[in-house]
Amino acid sequence: MTEPTQAANFLHKLISKDLAEGRVARVVTRFPPEPNGYLHIGHAKSISVNFGLAEQFGGVCNLRFDDTNPEKESQEYIESIQNDVRWLGYTWDGEVRFASSYFQQLFDWAVYLVEQGQAYVCDLSADEARAYRGTLTEPGRNSPYRDRAVAENLDLLRRMKAGEFEEGSRVLRTKIDMASPNMNMRDPIIYRIRKVSHHQTGDDWCIYPTYDFAHGQEDAIEGVTHSICTLEFEDHRPLYDWYIEHLPVPHRPYQYEFGRLNTSYTVTSKRKLKQLVDDGRVAGWDDPRLPTLAGMRRLGYTPAAIRRFCDMVGTTRSDGVVDVAMLEHAIRDDLNANAPRAMCVIEPLKLVLLNYPEDTLEQLTAAAHPTREEMGERCIPFTRELYIEREDFREQANKKFKRLVLGKRVRLRNAYVVKAEAVVKDDSGEIIEVHCQLIEATLGKDPADGVKPRGVIHWVSATRGKRAEVRLYDRLFTHAAPDKGGDNFMAYINPDSLVVKVDCVIEPGLLDALPEQNFQFERQGYFVADRYDHSAEHPVFNRTIGLRDTRAKSGNQGA
Repeated sequence: MTEPTQAANFLHKLISKDLAEGRVARVVTRFPPEPNGYLHIGHAKSISVNFGLAEQFGGVCNLRFDDTNPEKESQEYIESIQNDVRWLGYTWDGEVRFASSYFQQLFDWAVYLVEQGQAYVCDLSADEARAYRGTLTEPGRNSPYRDRAVAENLDLLRRMKAGEFEEGSRVLRTKIDMASPNMNMRDPIIYRIRKVSHHQTGDDWCIYPTYDFAHGQEDAIEGVTHSICTLEFEDHRPLYDWYIEHLPVPHRPYQYEFGRLNTSYTVTSKRKLKQLVDDGRVAGWDDPRLPTLAGMRRLGYTPAAIRRFCDMVGTTRSDGVVDVAMLEHAIRDDLNANAPRAMCVIEPLKLVLLNYPEDTLEQLTAAAHPTREEMGERCIPFTRELYIEREDFREQANKKFKRLVLGKRVRLRNAYVVKAEAVVKDDSGEIIEVHCQLIEATLGKDPADGVKPRGVIHWVSATRGKRAEVRLYDRLFTHAAPDKGGDNFMAYINPDSLVVKVDCVIEPGLLDALPEQNFQFERQGYFVADRYDHSAEHPVFNRTIGLRDTRAKSGNQGA
């Protein structure tokens, strides 16, 4: 058994007790996503809990698709979910499982409930059923079809299965208690007619079980010991237990709940994420601005950072909203420790060294990482003409501006000290070149005359550097809670959440970058070679995160 990566939480204590008392011989958990969208950061927490607890206690975790609603499901989602779980570094036990693999057994158990007089076919319309159901303060009323004879219910159920009835005309309901204070116990639906093809079973079925009916029985079939879900299912637990206790299942699982993970400046509703995709507000489910795991992966987040974030958040019995800055801190920490360094100029301004020979090329060396010698060194070509960042030069500036100023000195990172002598402007008055003098013998040394440079700026050779596309991503929403209180979350979309720069210049060594390889572009932030679009012929880098969080200092908590 491996040690937990965070302080023992209530689930860890609970499982330890179950093992110590012999109630459980081996821990079996499961991660049961519905294949109706891509996984998001909230699912990462559920994955880390279910797979993590299984790992910690030497048990196993199943990956099971609860595919009981084929209208909204697809093979694309199934494949993306498997990819995400693997990417996070987890391995499920055995083959991928599907609720649809148990459809016949679930139907047989539905027949069993009918035979026991505990389920009936109901002909109420949706509106009528809603009226009969009651409210949180008023009990419901029994359906007029509740007392149908067992034989009639069996006949109607089999005819439902045979496709004789239209969608919405009949459902199969469990006979529990219409006066229960728990709305989930008021004769819940367990089968409904859906005449749609299923991505796994084709046209074999035209009735499908509800999630509440299927879930616990799937756990029982698979021998799950701890069925761990988020708090919204707490009110469903009595129903989960009722089915387990009233059906001849082969095993007794137990459900436990923990607080779901919500982050600020984010929406995680699959419906809302799908709306963003369908309306073209983002480029797809893997758009780097989305909180989907596929999007975060493309943005440059690492599995280690996401798993660390989930540990930092902890596992509790209460819901809450975590500041997205904590997630951003996790990726900064990871990339600061592991990402090699490089230089990229995003808004190029030419710098000409007047006293440097035109035909000279120096191959300077710099550490790939400032504290990790094992990562080696990189070569950086140095030439007479360079590019610097346009914002790193001013003709005049006060002492707080620690970059290049006319008549002042600055150090070029990993290279020489230079002094700005003059500028060249175009007809509109825009500066197009800065002419400088290179201060001799300053490679790795301070100037002999004792006049120190104002600061350090990055650069790239104008003749040996390579053009690249850089995509500057920022938070998708400007509001900390874009969908709170029924607000139109679309109104808070950040119009500057993506800025594309196509004339950036990078160190030539970055042409060798592999898709999904992370870098710190010195003085700029952390970037990743795009998973799909990047190539040596057309380099594309996405900004993962800035070097530091400047929002708190500036008071700008939006994008």
